Amino acid sequence: MPKSKSAQKRIETDKKRAARNNYVKRTIRSLSKDLKANPENSEEILNELYSKLDKAAQKGVIHKRTASRRKARLAAFVNTTKE
Repeated sequence: MPKSKSAQKRIETDKKRAARNNYVKRTIRSLSKDLKANPENSEEILNELYSKLDKAAQKGVIHKRTASRRKARLAAFVNTTKE
């Protein structure tokens, strides 16, 4: 158990951040699965995924290069399914 007030506050803020990070990652993961399962709605889902990935990178949930790599791979997947 933390002894000081600041340590207790740090634990609480860490819990909040972890919950937010998990929510964002889970949302990105589920949208990616939706994109692969429903190729007919790929444009709408891809736009939403781009937005979520950029926001996650901006907030520090994932690294910006990770977001860029995932966007590139998703775009390549959509392009191969269109053909």
